[in-house]
Amino acid sequence: MQSTEKPHILLVDGMALLFRSFFATSVFNQYFRNEHGVPTNGVQGFARHVLSAKQMMQPTHMAICWDMGMHTFRNDLFDGYKSNRPAPPEEMIPQFDMAKDISKMLGWQNFGEVGMEADDLIGSMVCKWQDEANITIVSGDKDLLQLLSPTTKIAFTKKGYTIYDEYTYDRFLEEYQIEPSVFADVKAFMGDSSDGYPGVKGIGPKSALQLIQNYGSVEGVIDSLHELKPGQQKKIQENMDMLRLSKKLATIHCEMELPIELDQLLIPSYSNELMLQLDQAGFGITSRYARSLYPI
Repeated sequence: MQSTEKPHILLVDGMALLFRSFFATSVFNQYFRNEHGVPTNGVQGFARHVLSAKQMMQPTHMAICWDMGMHTFRNDLFDGYKSNRPAPPEEMIPQFDMAKDISKMLGWQNFGEVGMEADDLIGSMVCKWQDEANITIVSGDKDLLQLLSPTTKIAFTKKGYTIYDEYTYDRFLEEYQIEPSVFADVKAFMGDSSDGYPGVKGIGPKSALQLIQNYGSVEGVIDSLHELKPGQQKKIQENMDMLRLSKKLATIHCEMELPIELDQLLIPSYSNELMLQLDQAGFGITSRYARSLYPI
């Protein structure tokens, strides 16, 4: 009898887990170099994190989404976008390709597109499959809150490999009193210092949220500008262009063409041959560790 249970897709923000794993040990000057002297600390943590998430969340399908370089279409919109972020440490550079290699070896599909961010890939996959699957996103990026729906939840990394701060659609509604889809409108007002865009100077997180709660969107606030206090009116009028631009920067692009079918994301069964390859690959993920999670 064919199962009627919905597929469960795990969408992983690969770069977020790789950076998190790298800095968790590099701060102690631990890089876990392989026999060739190449650091593997980020790769080891990334793989262990995804293996643990796979065991905990029991997905049927999985995709690892990657940023492909620092320049994206958002940099074309605004020169200052993420310009305050330093270049990755030298020890991390070889681990970008190594992380994709171990993902491929373990049967996880890697996705990335030059000029787009991993968030945009994740958003496009959510929009493509949210009606036919349950989806869990693993990341540390709160921008992804705008993707929440009754079938999509987000597990934000919190501590170690197994402790997450999980957001569901219902939890978001209770805490924010707005639809997740307009979370980008909140960000448009408050800005994002880590991404390098200011929003509206003088309007912080609390005021930004109240504006969207009351007027529904950036456009709703602009249309009702005359109802606001003179101080807020002035701040918004003086930063109108940046407000509109900030919304474009904050909004996840969910309309990427994805020439893939859901069955391409099916998670394969692990084999003895794969476990042997893990031992020989030099990534620091041994077959003993993998078998402890997925005995053959």
